[in-house]
Amino acid sequence: MVKLGLIAGGGLLPLALADQCQSVGRPFYVIRLKGFADPGLMAYPGAEVGLGELGKCFDLLRAAGCGAICMAGKVSRPDFSALKPDLRGVKALGGAILAARKGEDAILRYLVGLFEQEGFAVEGAHQVAASLSLSAGALGRLRPQGEDLEDIAQGFRIAGEIGRLDIGQGAVVCRGLVLAVEAQEGTDAMLARCAGLPQALRGDEEHRRGVLVKRAKPTQEQRVDLPTIGMETVEGAARAGLAGVVGQAGRTLLLDREAVIAAADRLGLFVYGYEEG
Repeated sequence: MVKLGLIAGGGLLPLALADQCQSVGRPFYVIRLKGFADPGLMAYPGAEVGLGELGKCFDLLRAAGCGAICMAGKVSRPDFSALKPDLRGVKALGGAILAARKGEDAILRYLVGLFEQEGFAVEGAHQVAASLSLSAGALGRLRPQGEDLEDIAQGFRIAGEIGRLDIGQGAVVCRGLVLAVEAQEGTDAMLARCAGLPQALRGDEEHRRGVLVKRAKPTQEQRVDLPTIGMETVEGAARAGLAGVVGQAGRTLLLDREAVIAAADRLGLFVYGYEEG
């Protein structure tokens, strides 16, 4: 079994992947990205690395015997002028800046390429832990009905368009009206904006309306940055008065599956894996 180097940003996804590796007996080593990685990852073998310390990262992975890597977790776009790169990082910095000007997907593809050039296989989170992939259909006791299905189809189209433009991965639609699209602020902040909209535009706790739809960017690198749904997503959607949370089946990650389903049932929302066509 190939030893995995887990390049860990923020959030719960890296923790879930580390737990998965441990549960199946896969050897792994965690590169904790400084300023982003959850402190809980210190419980696993690994080391802390700054964003510009590519040489250190490669050396640590090789010394640990890793043949593959997986990049997971939230990492905000850095201020390149404030980075403190090592020699290998300096060599990569110019290309990273050029890629960043083309969008998020371009810089992720650039980073994937750097690791592949160093001889590491790159695995997606859905490949490391297939159980995290969102399955098709309703996951809890509630299912989308009538108007919900129309909002889902509209949200899927809108999310596809902003994804094609490399803007974001999510959209909120209520009765055919686009309430919000996701950009650099992320899903949680987008849902908070929706919760602040006038009541006439959205649902409420008693009469839930509208959906959050998340889908992968149509042309994105599938091994990094797949959309993710977790407890915060469901709770944020509930505060915004939405009827449900929808992800693209097979191309969305679901964290804390049982807890998410239980929370959705308690709050009166559906969680749904959408298949196009």
